[in-house]
Amino acid sequence: MKTFTIFKSIGVNFVFMREEQVILVDENDNKIGLMAKMEAHEKALLHRAFSVFIFNDNNELMLQQRALHKYHSPGLWTNTCCSHQRDGESNLEAGKRRLQEEMGFVTDLNESISFIYKAPFDNGLTEHEYDHIMIGHYNGKPLINKNEVADWKWMPLESVKSDLQSNPEHYTAWFRIIFDKFYESINVSK
Repeated sequence: MKTFTIFKSIGVNFVFMREEQVILVDENDNKIGLMAKMEAHEKALLHRAFSVFIFNDNNELMLQQRALHKYHSPGLWTNTCCSHQRDGESNLEAGKRRLQEEMGFVTDLNESISFIYKAPFDNGLTEHEYDHIMIGHYNGKPLINKNEVADWKWMPLESVKSDLQSNPEHYTAWFRIIFDKFYESINVSK
C-alpha cells in the first residue's frame, strides 16, 4: 500500500508517494529499525504485524477474501483483517485503523497472543512476521474496501476448521498456522 502526503504551496497541490514501512523486530518484538514493506518481504526479514479476528453474537468468525490483485495470497480467505503496525502506533491502534480501512467499521479489540511465523510465496516474497492476534466483537455488515477485500462472510469456527482441513489451499498461510497452532486462543465460545 502506498501512503500519500498532500500539501499546498503557492496555490498548487503537490502529492508525494511514500512506500509503507514495516517495523523490523528481533525475536522478542524489540524494534530494531524500519524498512520499506516490499524490501522486508523480498529479504524475508522479521517484522511486526497483526491479525484481527471479529466474532458476532452467534460465535461466527468474519472472514475476508483478499482482493484478487494483492501481491501475495490474492483471492484467498483469511481472518477479518491483517496488516502492519506503523512506527509509533500501538497494536490496538493499528488493528482498529486497518479494520476501518479494509472492512469499514471499528470495534473494541483485545490482544490475545503473539507468535512468529515464516511463509515463503511462489512469487519470491516471504512473510516473516511477529504476529499479534487481536479479537473483537461486531454484529453488523461491513462496508468492504474493494481495493483490499474481494468478499466477506460469517462462518462458524468449527465450519472454518473443517473447511481448512478439506481445502487448505483456499486460505492464507498465516490463517492456516493460527488455526493449526492457536485455535484455543481464538475460540471465543469456550
